[in-house]
Amino acid sequence: MATMADVARSAGVSVATVSHVLNDTRPVLPHTRQAVLDAVDELGYTPNTLARSLVTSRTRSIGLAVSAISNPYFTEILQGVEAGALEHGYSLLIADPHDDPKHEQRVVRLLHERRVDGMIVAPSADPGDLVAYLGRHDVPTVFLDRLVDVPSDGTARFDQVGAENAEPMARLVTHLADLGHRRIGLVAGLPGLSTTNERLSGYRHGLAAAGLPHDERLVARGDSEAAGAERATTALLSLAAPPTALVTANNAMTIGALRALRGRGLSVPDDLALCCFDDFAWADLFAPRLTVISQPSKEIGAQAVRLLLDRLAAPDRPSRTLRLPSTFVHRTSCGCPDHPHSSEKGPVS
Repeated sequence: MATMADVARSAGVSVATVSHVLNDTRPVLPHTRQAVLDAVDELGYTPNTLARSLVTSRTRSIGLAVSAISNPYFTEILQGVEAGALEHGYSLLIADPHDDPKHEQRVVRLLHERRVDGMIVAPSADPGDLVAYLGRHDVPTVFLDRLVDVPSDGTARFDQVGAENAEPMARLVTHLADLGHRRIGLVAGLPGLSTTNERLSGYRHGLAAAGLPHDERLVARGDSEAAGAERATTALLSLAAPPTALVTANNAMTIGALRALRGRGLSVPDDLALCCFDDFAWADLFAPRLTVISQPSKEIGAQAVRLLLDRLAAPDRPSRTLRLPSTFVHRTSCGCPDHPHSSEKGPVS
């Protein structure tokens, strides 16, 4: 195997210069850098990452804690994180917290013990201990999708990125109201999550904008998963005056709601109009095609990596929170006429 000394001889530079180029520890003239990179390519040199981490105190690895297995929405976010990390020469160590605060703390601690350079975390509904741990150990961290209340004393600097939630949810509600619906139900997510709170707020704002009263009986907890949403939808359909339209607050709950409707022998949109928060890769293939709010999942993941790399480069920089616009995708489950081969899309922010 080629060594760093072999690369140095081939490029006509010192071993130290090769180290600076590979570890990015000191500026090197462009033509010298290129000579080193050409020698690396020609000789097939593979850097010793363990040795490099001892020199730089960096492992060039990122810890990612998201419920990608139990929540399919995070799969696309993971793709965005992975692409961004690889683009900048970082590897990923991935753990699934399963939306369980205790398990979340265990996996984050394990990632920290592996000496990752920083972490990207989609926090649980009870992230207090997690935030305290990351702050106490000064771990560079980006929270994604679900935002948290960070310490106000300035002792911890966390960055955050997620999609807009309230206005897009209001858009779904007002759209259904414009179609004549007066009893619009909501299958809400897991209590305590910022996404749940914001989408519930948007639901209420949408009702108010449409001049409709808020009826607490039309809101049921689906706990952000399919089985919970199936139970919640069944409960809503069992009301003396059930909803004529339904909004589900994430893609997993859409599946549960559809199961409940099928179990009752009800069809969408003839018996019940349906709108969903979160798009599916196959949402356009459903019969009817699902009207949804589409979140920029991959871009959320990519932005999380950018925020983390900026934090690693400048640890004392002010904290930042990014909100990315979502898109209203108009199809037919809401009861509107079908327009084959196209979906009306518009940004919602």
